[in-house]
Amino acid sequence: MPSEFTGKHVTVAGLGVSGVPAAKVLHGLGAHVTVVNDGADERARAQAAELEALGVTVRLGEGTASDSGSAAGLPEGTELIVTAPGWKPTKPLFRAAEQAGVPVWGDVELAWRLRGRDGRKAAPWLAVTGTNGKTTTVQMLASILKAAGLRTAAVGNIGVSLLEAVTGEEEYDVLAVELSSYQLHWAPSLRAHSAAVLNLAPDHLDWHGSMEAYAADKGRIYEGNRVACVYNVDATDKPSTEDLVREADVEEGCRAVGFTLGPPAPSQLGVVEGLLVDRAFVEDRHKNAQELAEVSDVNPPAPHNIANALAAAALARSFGVSAAAVRDGLRAFTPDAHRIAHVADVDGVAYVDDSKATNTHATEASLAAYESIVWIAGGLAKGATFDELVVGAAKRLRGAVLIGADRALIREALARHAPEVPVVDLGRTDTGAMLQAVQEARRLARPGDTVLLAPACASMDMFTNYNKRGDAFAQAVRELGA
Repeated sequence: MPSEFTGKHVTVAGLGVSGVPAAKVLHGLGAHVTVVNDGADERARAQAAELEALGVTVRLGEGTASDSGSAAGLPEGTELIVTAPGWKPTKPLFRAAEQAGVPVWGDVELAWRLRGRDGRKAAPWLAVTGTNGKTTTVQMLASILKAAGLRTAAVGNIGVSLLEAVTGEEEYDVLAVELSSYQLHWAPSLRAHSAAVLNLAPDHLDWHGSMEAYAADKGRIYEGNRVACVYNVDATDKPSTEDLVREADVEEGCRAVGFTLGPPAPSQLGVVEGLLVDRAFVEDRHKNAQELAEVSDVNPPAPHNIANALAAAALARSFGVSAAAVRDGLRAFTPDAHRIAHVADVDGVAYVDDSKATNTHATEASLAAYESIVWIAGGLAKGATFDELVVGAAKRLRGAVLIGADRALIREALARHAPEVPVVDLGRTDTGAMLQAVQEARRLARPGDTVLLAPACASMDMFTNYNKRGDAFAQAVRELGA
């Protein structure tokens, strides 16, 4: 059956996990697809060969990579660009598209427009974004929805791709969707059932250009919401997630629903005497509250993870999910590796892997979860500063062990704001440094302390990714106990 893409000339910008599926879907819908890609490495060549076998045109390394200089010309006849989310808006290709009046979509925008095709049910989207906690919250949400007996999947920036979810054979009742700021930038038509912005802190500013632009792209997730805009009551950053709700253009009747680690006001979810409670999706919310779960049902019950659970619960409740399903879903949820994961206890000291804490905002939450900490930190700072982080954590620090290329920035912040904290500065960036770091942390720790890997930095100076860094930490801890 012909589609609106039949015969249309579409340029897909970028290969990888989003570009290849987009090219295949568009080709299957009858479009004339040309893929342009910056790199021409072995992986790109293999993906290009796969697409070319289908009849897709692929151009590798044709001068699209530069973010400055003369604008790259559009492939001849281009009527639409579908871009990988990571491509910056300053790309010459996009400047050329703007000049030619050619629209640019991301793969999320394409997925949104393709949902409900061929008589299939268009599953509503419960969407989540934020600087930190997105993946955990979406996985919690999917677990809750499954506990309610709903057909669902965690999709978007994790798990199943959105294009696969909306075009595949399996039908869903509702989708739990993680969206990055990149994806939201290129998704102008997205209108979620309900959405949450968990938190806002400076991140990816080199891509967005400013904190204001970053926050504005995050705030796009609220546009056109039908039932609930979920925001973080406790956030102190400006703009706050509540500010983004105020600025959003939503459907009539859509409500602002907050979540807080304190007792909730009406239209909020919060915590009362060790219980997660709902005063938003209950009758007479000014007088009544509904118990959802115990704090101990959240794994792990660190403050920032309780906040994640409340946000997930708010989205699920906006979809009519029962309190019992919230409890059962949270109990069934198992967090991914390297997210505040307890590795072992050795000589009365707990060793915790939060290698996923790759920025200061995530590390602040991680440090707040423990009373007495030997902190292992460092790596690639990505332009971050650490003074505010150290000021907030100083009273909790037994000691610090620093690794990685930008460790001096953390050392200097410790010297300014926590001069009494003993610091071990390991002057090496090889992968073997982790074993030495754990050994030094053991020397500083006392029974009852927590040795916490929460680097506040990216890993690529020493490790392939944060997973490898966390694995190295866990292996070093196991060697302590051997």
